Amino acid sequence: MRLVEKRTILNRRLFLGQSAGMAIIAGAIGSRAKAAPLKTLAAPAMPTLVKMARDLYPHDRLPDVFYETAVATIDGKLAAEPGSANLLTDGVANLDKAANSAFAKPYAAIDAEKDRVAVLKSVETTPFFQRMRSEMITALYNQDELWAKLGYEGSSAEHGGYIHRGFNDIDWLPA
Repeated sequence: MRLVEKRTILNRRLFLGQSAGMAIIAGAIGSRAKAAPLKTLAAPAMPTLVKMARDLYPHDRLPDVFYETAVATIDGKLAAEPGSANLLTDGVANLDKAANSAFAKPYAAIDAEKDRVAVLKSVETTPFFQRMRSEMITALYNQDELWAKLGYEGSSAEHGGYIHRGFNDIDWLPA
């Protein structure tokens, strides 16, 4: 069983050390974490797809680089499929068309999340939306760097399963 220390003891020295360490890690990740090059998608469409991905799978604390990587992964997958090369480009054009007809601005320029969700609901039956929704699940959540940010400790099969790795550590449930 894993024992979880619920108190965080923080003094000035520890705070400064952790702050400096996090700054170094953030700089390393920021410079290392770059999305893969696009194969079928034009670069100006990337902000629209990142905004759409954030609306489909919202995590406010995640930086855009994880969503950009997921979109680039989907782009690479579609590039390898015959007949799917224009799915993203045409889908972004149709998404912007729906946003322009409803709010007189492109999808990425709509500020209110509820308005963007309304636009997404208007195109949810299209093959573009269905493909983005289904592909984004694996493209986003299969990034190893993301797991720690979401609290996932990784596979447990090689460690004997979850029964001995925190299965009963339910500290949020009243006793």
